[in-house]
Amino acid sequence: MSNELLEALNILEQEKNISKETLLEAIENSLVTACKNHFGKSDNVKVEIDPETCAFSCYQEKTVVDTVEDPVEEISLADAHKVNGNYQLGDIVRVEVKSKEFGRIATQNAKNVILQKIREEERKVIFDEYNSKEKDVVTGVVQRYIGKNVSINLGKADALLTESEQIKGEVFKPTERIKVYILEVKSTSKGPKILVSRTHPELVKRLFESEVTEVKEGIVEIKAISREAGSRTKIAVWSNDPNVDPVGACVGMNGARVNAIVNELRGEKIDIITWDENPAILIQNALSPAKVISVIADADEKSAKVVVPDYQLSLAIGKEGQNARLAARLTGFKIDIKSETQARESGDFMDYENDYEEDDYDDDYDYSDEELAENERLADTEQADVQAEAFDTEADENGAAGTENDAADSGDEQ
Repeated sequence: MSNELLEALNILEQEKNISKETLLEAIENSLVTACKNHFGKSDNVKVEIDPETCAFSCYQEKTVVDTVEDPVEEISLADAHKVNGNYQLGDIVRVEVKSKEFGRIATQNAKNVILQKIREEERKVIFDEYNSKEKDVVTGVVQRYIGKNVSINLGKADALLTESEQIKGEVFKPTERIKVYILEVKSTSKGPKILVSRTHPELVKRLFESEVTEVKEGIVEIKAISREAGSRTKIAVWSNDPNVDPVGACVGMNGARVNAIVNELRGEKIDIITWDENPAILIQNALSPAKVISVIADADEKSAKVVVPDYQLSLAIGKEGQNARLAARLTGFKIDIKSETQARESGDFMDYENDYEEDDYDDDYDYSDEELAENERLADTEQADVQAEAFDTEADENGAAGTENDAADSGDEQ
């Protein structure tokens, strides 16, 4: 058995990365327990394994006495002298257990321990591998739906995409390859439990890191992200190299880079704006593609008053307040948007020089005709007031967690 065990341990060490010493220690401990139960219930049973040859030896340590009362723990002086003539009363004699029963026990225990250790070490190796990828993006293969959750194979382990982490309306087919963000890796007795997400803002950030070399190398930084998964994301970027345009780098030639990310997110729109340390400029950029006449930002109160041309109000607010809501989360400011007319009527706005024409905005900001019609309806003076107030409240209450996360991300990047 020794040669077979030695060969098996060497193979496991090479192929499974399980050290021979770890396995030998586990086998030795297991044999001690087994031998105690079979040959004696005291602590006088010892097992030794030669690490070079994997040869087993089992001993009972017995005390030399005149008269033996407990043969499990005691040995007569005469019997002790058969082992070594120098033993005296009170000495400890190591008596080797030589029986076929020990050989059978040793073989079975070694087999069981090896199998158990293989499973434990494999689980540990897999856990360590995916735990190191926590907060990162990986590619997986869709396996099946488990209720409303989705099981995704990541190669060496399966991950769970829960309903709450799925993009609304997204449907997966078996064998489909998708990118997911690893939220958390938990160690369990059955192996690692991996939770993944398709809605987390960091998914977008990691996708940009993989698609945009300048982001990966740290030349361009993603300072903040706000996302409504499946619909639209805004990211604020900054370049550490004055010769590199951060927005252009992220968009890529003919939009190749950003389009690759949009396709991965099933058509989710992505607005890329330039980060600025000046809150007013940052807010103006964040409300893109709407044109802004003026921004008054209160850094202490984290609030801002924004005035836009009348014909840009619906664009600034966005469908159901989305553009303004995302801008608020991106900047961390509560934003109150008013049209020029509303600002003049409320006395919040003085005369200005209007440099914008009605067709002076980004036609590529693709609203459908129905969306534009709805936005125009919201741009009616009374409706716009209600909408602006509604999105402010919602940005405060519902977007608070997102704002804090975005702000934390921004601080980490700085």
